[in-house]
Amino acid sequence: MVSFQVLRRLGVFALTKPVCHGRILSACGLKTSNINHSHGQPGAVSVVTYEQLKAMLANHSVQLFDVRNPDEVQAGRIPDSVNIPLGELEVSLKLPAQKFEEQFKVKAPQKTDDNIVFHCRSGKRSLTALETAHRLGFSKARHYAGGYIDWEEREKN
Repeated sequence: MVSFQVLRRLGVFALTKPVCHGRILSACGLKTSNINHSHGQPGAVSVVTYEQLKAMLANHSVQLFDVRNPDEVQAGRIPDSVNIPLGELEVSLKLPAQKFEEQFKVKAPQKTDDNIVFHCRSGKRSLTALETAHRLGFSKARHYAGGYIDWEEREKN
């Protein structure tokens, strides 16, 4: 049997207040998301594993966005990630490409890009970022559910 912690680590569940709106269904404090953009796999959450992220970084084939707060990023970061705090993400993704590039010093993501990945500390905020991106039309965006905690732990080994 799969434990709650394993499911949460995979981004399938995140703690929240009970809510029922749009694509989010909650009960008993558990939140599930029915994002359906994982390379044609119905019902799958768009998750990138540590191994996949490492390969994408090695190949310079990822647009990695860190949605933690700037003070968290100061304590450590995944290489080549661009910090866009979750509270600024929606406005930032709506910026014209030139403004985005001026502000963040990287190429602006396009709605058709399949290499957009969000991460945070543990996966909860990156799942919210993913939902925001999908709602804005970035339908192939994904998230690294393990977050910086998982990254840091695995990089030590």
